[in-house]
Amino acid sequence: MARRYVKQMKITKGMTIGELMKQFQQAGVLGAGRLARATHIVRNLFESPDYLVFLAMAGPMIPGGLREIIAGLVQTKRIHVIVTSGANVVHDILEAIGGHHVKGTLQADDRELAEQQLGRAGDVFIETAGFEKFETTIHSILDKISEPQRSEGISPSELIRIIGENIVDLHSFVHQAYLQNVPIFCPGILDSMLGLHIALFNQMKPLKLNGLKDMQILYDQVHEAKQIGAIILGGGLPKHFTLGANILRGGLNSAVQITTAREEDGSLSGAKLREGISWGKVEATATFETVIGDATLLFPLLIGAVLEQLDSD
Repeated sequence: MARRYVKQMKITKGMTIGELMKQFQQAGVLGAGRLARATHIVRNLFESPDYLVFLAMAGPMIPGGLREIIAGLVQTKRIHVIVTSGANVVHDILEAIGGHHVKGTLQADDRELAEQQLGRAGDVFIETAGFEKFETTIHSILDKISEPQRSEGISPSELIRIIGENIVDLHSFVHQAYLQNVPIFCPGILDSMLGLHIALFNQMKPLKLNGLKDMQILYDQVHEAKQIGAIILGGGLPKHFTLGANILRGGLNSAVQITTAREEDGSLSGAKLREGISWGKVEATATFETVIGDATLLFPLLIGAVLEQLDSD
């Protein structure tokens, strides 16, 4: 095999994100090389009309600052399906109704934060007072659903679509998903503040959630797609739900994963994408890259470079 030598990276004043990514590509090793390869894969996903593109995200992606990036990708029709935790939907709605995420520190005294009505997610603080308005907002939206529809059973994605219709904020990925008809699947919806208020509302006015209905909606999309690619931020249930759905077609055709989890403990979150080949979740011939690192740092770099490249074509 011919040897390919590492080219040392050069950083110059005023260079763009795309130019920086070219330096990563020329070096081609370690984290820089993996991120450059991931950028190339995502560019192909966005350029090809044949791809149905999933975005799977777990962890505090919205509190971490990715909200408007994701909303923009939905608005420009580059993301076609979202699979996420209930928490990211909750935090998106919080900002849409005037709630705030506060810059904090890992060294904060959590007892003091509780007294100040601040919840902590790492070094991001959340004003818990905003959840009072969240409660009234969600109950008001749920109350608009007709009794026959509540009794018949509504899927989580259909419910989030209704919420997106009523949350009018162009920076909201939930609202943009409604506008662009992008389904948001939330298999763990009950494990969130949204799930709590759905349960509380159900005690007053029965509301049936039908998760199996979402499975059929998802499987229809997977079956009809020519090719499927996925951008996976974090791991957990959103990652597994995305991979599992694609077993029905022999696996993903292309994928990028950004995660801080490690594979030695056998966790799904830390599993490299290549492991999915053994389960039929990723095609043996698929193009894929796993990048180890913080998605709130690496995803904006990746998307910034891809959009710059597309705009320059």
